[in-house]
Amino acid sequence: MPPQIVNRKARFDYEILETVEAGIELQGTEVKSIRAGKVSLRDSFARITRGEIFLYGADISLYENAGYARHDPTRPRKLLLHAREIARLAGKTSEKGLTLVPVKIYFKRGWAKVQLALARGKQKYDKREAIRKRETKRDIARTLAGRSHAASRRS
Repeated sequence: MPPQIVNRKARFDYEILETVEAGIELQGTEVKSIRAGKVSLRDSFARITRGEIFLYGADISLYENAGYARHDPTRPRKLLLHAREIARLAGKTSEKGLTLVPVKIYFKRGWAKVQLALARGKQKYDKREAIRKRETKRDIARTLAGRSHAASRRS
């Protein structure tokens, strides 16, 4: 099964309001690199330009066995959405503080898809709160695991 490339930083840096699935226009070697999991979505974003939507900053590494057919790893890639969807997203991103961030890339019935999120940037205190919740959850899991381990040793 081909991997899902997830942008973990997006959920930490942004408050996700809504997600949309979009197709992505790729070259052949890019598809092979995605199937190999050689993609980084860190610092990538989508922008609407003249009624079309493009993905910027996504780094799809070069495919090793490409031969002469090489692609630019960080080139802007066109995303495929219906015109109505693009117009709706354009209206929402014109609101203050909203942006389009790719959350993950995956394959669906053989086609590469990008899950875009309409997101609002988090403030520093929001990020600290997310870290605190994650650490508390980890401590609880560690404590519960320790109890179950001790109970199994007594038996």
